[in-house]
Amino acid sequence: MFPSYELPTERPGRVRTLAALAALGTLAMTLVAGVPASAATASDPTPPPPVSAPAGEHPLEQSDVDAWLDGLLPAALENAGIAGGVVTVVDDGKVLTTRGYGYADTGTTGGEAVPVDPESTLFRPGSVSKLFTATAAMQLVESGDVDLDTDIAEYLDFDVPRSFDGPITMRHLLTHTAGFEERLSGLIGSGDVSPVLRDELAEDPPEQVYEPGTVPAYSNYGNSLAGYIVEHVSGVPFEEYVEQNILTPAGMTSSTFEQPLPDALRDRMSEGYATSADAPGPFEIVGTPPAGALTASAPDMARFMLAQLGEPGTGSILEPATLDLMHAPALDESSLGSLAASPRMTLGFFDESRNGRWIIGHGGDTNYFHSHLQLYPEERTGIFVSFNSTGNSGLATLELRDAVLHGFTDRYFPAESAPVAGTVDAATAKEHAAIAEGSYVASRGMQSTFLASLEAFSTTQLTAQADGRLLITPGPLSDSPALYEEIEPWVWREVDGQRVIAMRVADDKVEAIGIEGAFTLLPAQPERAQAVVLPVLGVSALILLVAAVAWPVGAITRRVRRRSVPGSVSGSERAVRLHPERTGRVVRLLTNIATVCAVLALGGWTATVLTVMGLEDVSAFSLRQLQVVQGLGVLGIVPAALQVVGAIRNRHGWRRILGTVLVLLALVGIAWFAVEFRLLAPSVSY
Repeated sequence: MFPSYELPTERPGRVRTLAALAALGTLAMTLVAGVPASAATASDPTPPPPVSAPAGEHPLEQSDVDAWLDGLLPAALENAGIAGGVVTVVDDGKVLTTRGYGYADTGTTGGEAVPVDPESTLFRPGSVSKLFTATAAMQLVESGDVDLDTDIAEYLDFDVPRSFDGPITMRHLLTHTAGFEERLSGLIGSGDVSPVLRDELAEDPPEQVYEPGTVPAYSNYGNSLAGYIVEHVSGVPFEEYVEQNILTPAGMTSSTFEQPLPDALRDRMSEGYATSADAPGPFEIVGTPPAGALTASAPDMARFMLAQLGEPGTGSILEPATLDLMHAPALDESSLGSLAASPRMTLGFFDESRNGRWIIGHGGDTNYFHSHLQLYPEERTGIFVSFNSTGNSGLATLELRDAVLHGFTDRYFPAESAPVAGTVDAATAKEHAAIAEGSYVASRGMQSTFLASLEAFSTTQLTAQADGRLLITPGPLSDSPALYEEIEPWVWREVDGQRVIAMRVADDKVEAIGIEGAFTLLPAQPERAQAVVLPVLGVSALILLVAAVAWPVGAITRRVRRRSVPGSVSGSERAVRLHPERTGRVVRLLTNIATVCAVLALGGWTATVLTVMGLEDVSAFSLRQLQVVQGLGVLGIVPAALQVVGAIRNRHGWRRILGTVLVLLALVGIAWFAVEFRLLAPSVSY
């Protein structure tokens, strides 16, 4: 599942990755390189302007919150193409308000439209489900059945992939620092079959690509492993454990992790939409339920927030000391180094502090539902928001969630003082900015699979400014550039903003940049930089496409000429008849076949990656077919090289020699891309 910050769903996660795939598709299919990242859809290339909410100090009471939400959301939902949503707020041990907007069923497929009922309509909170998984894990920590810092091998009945000697612990799983790469296969599907958690985790797991505890990298697999540990240690299926030990004690009678939904809840489920004008999508089956399979009503999410805040009489799910442990930063400088100065994960929550207020939360997205939960532990306040549509652009729900969440903070918990000024002198800031300058990629990625190709299309560029500030393009968790200034050594704050990032540096080289809890930027490999990949791939594809088209066009032209001039024989045909051993008809044929295969492979991979990023599965057989076609393109380097040699030996003229050389170089360029980005990897897992 995707959280509601990426990318799938921390912000860089889904929005930027989909934008990168759009660029990849444009590049391979139209041979245009350098398409900028944009989350807008093809049908609506210009996202709607960001919605805004009034800021200032207001009393946190129902009448004011209701009036504020009613003034913000109805028009915003309509403008963004979102069918419906809910918001619930808790404060001082009670539910302050629960509001519903728009439609749970728009009636686009027939029948009357059904408004969202804030008390009974069910939504899919996506990766907010991970908070329930973390809560379940912390219950076992509290009981002594699981230790946060013991290797998880003690609690599993299968092996997980390991590339490093250090242990993988529950602490690592709950903070997204176990080191696993991301996987998308089977993440979200549809149908009537509930997945078997152990099978999903034990069969074809992702590789471990980072040393545990050192690189925050959001991982659905890691969180689901924590859920399976709950299942295996307790001896109770995960869904049943959560119902017995969290949902029932908290009074969440309208919530479940079961997939498909039980009959008692099915009729209350909101439809999910791409946009409010579209037909509804199917009920989504999350392949690893602990990572995002929860279905819940807004009142139930309010009850969970009250229980997490430890309010008396709201259902005891954890002891106060355990709640404090769960809500505190879970890793320090001993493993993260200077990354610990950036916002850190707690044991399940992201640090989302704003205006000097301590705020912890988690977001979540499915294909259709987009949600976020935030707690203010010191103020005993919480807010949950969920929408049942993606909207007219990839940024629609992100902007709307920010408007609600940031607007809520600014309205009811404004900053009490100005941000502390930085203490770094100008010379040091300039030196550090120069060291930080370069290209970076997200730690959350698919390094060992063919989806590694995304890395070349989703880089972040840091550019040192003359005054020592850093321009980050796109900005962390954004699709727009952002300017940062150094406020402490290797700690940077957004100019006129509140976001903070931190860098881990060794030998005057940046090792990592912590941008948000489970998200890190890492230096891009020079050979995978956009300045290298895009020209090589774009020019190579253009040359091969021209050559592939020229083959049949040339054959048709020669045939027409022979018919129009009886008895005529072209120079090339004369050469074939007189010197077949030198003209290399077979070599030319094999080169042409390889050229066509390389072009077809590029188109096939582009379509495949776009399909996968839409969270639709692709069969291993079709991937193997693509690899065969790609392999034929790679093997074509041999006859292409022979064709160059033959053209030079037979003095075919500089134009023809240049043409054969360009085809050879283009085949080499595509072959390099295929090898470098794992298109020909033995495994077709993703």
